[in-house]
Amino acid sequence: MSATGANVEIVPAAETVVTCLPLGQTLADEQGWEGLRACSPAASPFAGWAWHRAWFSAAPAEELHATRTILLRGAGHAVEAILPLALRTVEFRRQRTAALTWAIGDLGCPDQLDVLALPEADLDAVIPALRALPWDILILGNLAASAPNATRLAQALARDGCAVRWGALWPCPYLELPTGWEEYLATLSANRRQVLRRRERVLEREHSVQVTDYDGERIDEGWGNLVALHGQRWAAGGVFNDPRLEQVHRSFAHELGLRGRLWLTTLDLDGSPAAAWYGFADRETIYFYQSGRDPRWEDKSVGVALMVKMIRRAIERGYKRFDFLRGDEAYKRQWTASEGVTQELVAFRPSWRGQWLRSVDLAARVRARLRAPARP
Repeated sequence: MSATGANVEIVPAAETVVTCLPLGQTLADEQGWEGLRACSPAASPFAGWAWHRAWFSAAPAEELHATRTILLRGAGHAVEAILPLALRTVEFRRQRTAALTWAIGDLGCPDQLDVLALPEADLDAVIPALRALPWDILILGNLAASAPNATRLAQALARDGCAVRWGALWPCPYLELPTGWEEYLATLSANRRQVLRRRERVLEREHSVQVTDYDGERIDEGWGNLVALHGQRWAAGGVFNDPRLEQVHRSFAHELGLRGRLWLTTLDLDGSPAAAWYGFADRETIYFYQSGRDPRWEDKSVGVALMVKMIRRAIERGYKRFDFLRGDEAYKRQWTASEGVTQELVAFRPSWRGQWLRSVDLAARVRARLRAPARP
């Protein structure tokens, strides 16, 4: 697609074809998206078709118009790489700048991203299509700590003359899951083990406790419970207070439910939902996204009780990793001491404007290091 919006096809070599299209046109090929994500082990579901489709369904027209999705096709016209981007004006180091970013932006905190591509895809072939777009700086954030395809794209950009740098973004605590619940408990302090066991016994002794999973025709019911309990926990100031974000996640949850990957659950006390948990399964990982609880049950630690049940379930079902996603909140540290850090790839176009922005960025980073307190 050119800056004026016309579709563009670039043929860098006889065996490859690169096409630049609006995001909506590429979403017609769900199988192509998911086939590439299956070959991109670092990429979470946020990089896949379902999240992009959910974002697309809620995006305003001006954001949809800004999207530019680069498709790399190889032998037999098979898709070998998908790069869903958007042309946006961003503020970078206090400068209004023409930037190429992920199409989905940061709405809903989509973490653990990577470029979707076959391991053998020639990512140098997409560079002419990138160069044809009107940008000064390319910013791909929220990348998984190990994002091999984004790394290969960065190397291709560097070979084309771009200045490239990487930066750390968000801590993402995670658990490497053992084979049994008691084995996991053994990794915690003696006091923490005692507290978890005691709270679970007391809760089940004093109340009728039930765990309810919502799928199929009950997803909307479960979603309503999640939003209500999350709002109660944060006095109606939680993340789902943003109507667009709530719409995106609701649509995403429905798509996950169709694939059997949705973990939408409530902990019910005496027949009524007291806590809610929302996450999803993918390959060997469980991702925890959001939760909520009724403040009237605060003294019963219902949120902790539900987290216990979800971690135990993940272990019992053979998952290998439990990812808490973005954020270094103290409650996550009660469950694990391990963390990954998402990365940001920044590439400066080899033009006078791009190189000037690079110098501004470098100066700002030097000033930040000089102002940083000395380590003892």
